[in-house]
Amino acid sequence: MLYDEYGVIREQEIRESIEAGEVIEEYHKDKPYPSFLIFGKTKANRPLHIVCAVVEPEKTLAIITVYQPNPERWINYRGRKR
Repeated sequence: MLYDEYGVIREQEIRESIEAGEVIEEYHKDKPYPSFLIFGKTKANRPLHIVCAVVEPEKTLAIITVYQPNPERWINYRGRKR
């Protein structure tokens, strides 16, 4: 279980968001592995952002950060407001 400013984020919500999500940003220069930002919604329609990296040697997905995006900082949760 994780917490952000909006409350608890459950593992099932993370899974649902990744499965239904889309990559909205890529960070090719991140170390030790390139990472990317997924935007997805849970089955309850909760928006989540998940920063992940594919760990090639182990063929696993590393979850780096999970949070519910602030609508004041994002356009449709997909693009950053300036």
